[in-house]
Amino acid sequence: MLSLLAFTVTWDFTIRGYLIVGLSVAILCGSVYLLLATNVGSRLGFLLSMAGLFGWMLLMGAVWWVYGIGLVGAAPAWEVLEVVKSESVEDTTAARTDEARDLSVDWRPLAEDDAKRGEAQAAADEALTGEESTVQVFEATADYKSIAAYDIGGKSSGFVTDNLPGPHPVHYAVIQVQPVVPVVQLASPDEDCPADSACYVLGETPPKAAADPDEPVYTVVLERDLGARRLPAALITVASGIIFAICIYLLHERDKLL
Repeated sequence: MLSLLAFTVTWDFTIRGYLIVGLSVAILCGSVYLLLATNVGSRLGFLLSMAGLFGWMLLMGAVWWVYGIGLVGAAPAWEVLEVVKSESVEDTTAARTDEARDLSVDWRPLAEDDAKRGEAQAAADEALTGEESTVQVFEATADYKSIAAYDIGGKSSGFVTDNLPGPHPVHYAVIQVQPVVPVVQLASPDEDCPADSACYVLGETPPKAAADPDEPVYTVVLERDLGARRLPAALITVASGIIFAICIYLLHERDKLL
């Protein structure tokens, strides 16, 4: 049994983590309580140690909450709503999302070096090529090329108030892609190049991927999920603050009684 227990603790990181946390709490908090209990009594020592513990957790949780560190929740991410197939970049009337049916109204173009476009493109790539995606269209990202990207809604960038908590307008983005022209490698310069293909001879630099204008356009509609990065820290802060307030209130009432 001892050998089995040692093997389990060694390889099961979950059990080992629980044991480490439990021993740490017992040693650190238990030693403080034991020291206080031997000096001021068990009940008062318990109140003092609990007040100190949850006062410290209140400060720690507040720092986590402000900076978004420590125990964090789900990070913000782009969620794919739908993929619309059309004959041109302007035709998105088949979209179920009302805002995406006309990209000429209020939509802001995203430059290729824009960080928002990079994040949205990564989410779109996962939807278009991911094995677990329900709207998979292509086998690999090399089969298509991103030709346009837009966004609408969200907080306007460049204002100090954007970083303050408060209501966040719904933020949408669209990524438009189109299949690329097939690239064919020829064994010799005399070999005929297939129609509607980009060819190069063995030993030459392959041509860059180019969108095929005769192929349909796929518009990926995404919505920004703000996540809950600071929620765990906020819950820890509020809960610790309540317990800390109860402890110091009881200590205050005890002092008044004495």
